[in-house]
Amino acid sequence: MSLRVRFLLATVLLAAILSGCSIFSKKKEPVVLTMWHVYGGQTDSPLNRTIDRFNETLGRQEGIRIQVTSVSNTNTIHQAVLAAAKKEPGAAELPDMFVSYPKTVLSLPDRSILVDYGEYFSEEELRGYIPEFIDEGRIDGKLLVFPAAKSTEILFINKTLFDRFAVQTGVDEKELATWEGLFCVAKLYTKWTDEQTPDIPNDGKSFFVHDYHFNYFQVGCESLGESFFTDLDEGERIAFGPKFRQIWEPYADAAISGGVWLRDGYATEPLRTGGAIVSVASSASVLYYEDIVTYENNVSEPIEVRAYPVPVFEGGEKLVMQRGAGFCTVKSVPEKEKAAAVFLKWLTEPENNIEFVTNAGYMPVTKAAFEQLPEAAGKLDNPKYRSLYEALEKTQADYRFYVAPQFNNYLDLEMLFEKSTRLELLRMKQEYQEEAGQGNYAASGSDDKAEAEKKSCVEKAYLNLKQVME
Repeated sequence: MSLRVRFLLATVLLAAILSGCSIFSKKKEPVVLTMWHVYGGQTDSPLNRTIDRFNETLGRQEGIRIQVTSVSNTNTIHQAVLAAAKKEPGAAELPDMFVSYPKTVLSLPDRSILVDYGEYFSEEELRGYIPEFIDEGRIDGKLLVFPAAKSTEILFINKTLFDRFAVQTGVDEKELATWEGLFCVAKLYTKWTDEQTPDIPNDGKSFFVHDYHFNYFQVGCESLGESFFTDLDEGERIAFGPKFRQIWEPYADAAISGGVWLRDGYATEPLRTGGAIVSVASSASVLYYEDIVTYENNVSEPIEVRAYPVPVFEGGEKLVMQRGAGFCTVKSVPEKEKAAAVFLKWLTEPENNIEFVTNAGYMPVTKAAFEQLPEAAGKLDNPKYRSLYEALEKTQADYRFYVAPQFNNYLDLEMLFEKSTRLELLRMKQEYQEEAGQGNYAASGSDDKAEAEKKSCVEKAYLNLKQVME
């Protein structure tokens, strides 16, 4: 080989090496998106596991990495998002993506900070999603909240304790199919548990707990053909119409009797401790319903949790709240905004979406995924999850989903109503039990006086609540 040829080869090789070094040195760093979400716990989250798979597959190929910086609940994220948006002292900076309900977005001081997903999803792509799920995320004509998983409300039963109660009293699970039946059973359960300890008065346990009393009344009124809200010039208010009174009576009667759990917190807590044995909560609550109950004396026992569609009012429509938050993306640079859309498209592909939602107690969000859901649910190992998806399938087939209206003071009304309802009923429950503890009812020789007093407490609680809300 001549010296000239060797020189040319060396030159080409050196150029290739330098070229390779140059390409490597110019290789872009991955686009990193920070995220706050609500799906599970920080160390055990179905979404975190799904994100890990994204980061190792499409994310690696496309140079995108999702970094979860907070996992909590919707109330905590709601407060954190608003604090960050308002730049309150000590508040964290908003992440690139966060999970939110539309009501949180409506409470933002400036909604223009959020990406309109309509700029990154074509109309053809959006037609593949369940229309109601997409429509819920549209605010001010823009798609600001993108669905990745949706939930609804489900009736959960501690079947182990319910069956024990049923054997001795003759009640049947079928009685829980209507609200009227459920509240009758709730009063019976409180009386039955109170009688287990005759030496301790008024220690009967609650039977039922609802995660959101606001939803019970809102959906209840609407299912009976009456608007829960009234539109006034100064802003939306609660109507307090005849149907409201109709659904207030059995609810308040059972609550003052002790059959309804009225403390703060989520429904999972009293079911975990035996403080109640039936709940209506988000389908996603299945993540937190344990297969064991631990009583106040630290004694534990295994239980079976079963799921059913929510009760309805006699003569009312089968209506159920559509729940489940969505993803918001904060405006930044085109690379980050596009990366967020890439992730959401991947997350909502049928295979990926079904794997995520069936591990978290949610429903998928595309038409194609819904078609595949029954087969996937039938393969679940956990009987609690199989029961949930049987209930969801019945709900989807028999119920109409109700989407809460969007207006700026919705969240304020919800929070005030929740707090005030619990407070007024707790006050009346205490007043009623104090009368009973003094023997005023027993001395009358009949239950008439007790029922009259309870009816008076139901009425006073209603009038007090109405005054607060007006």
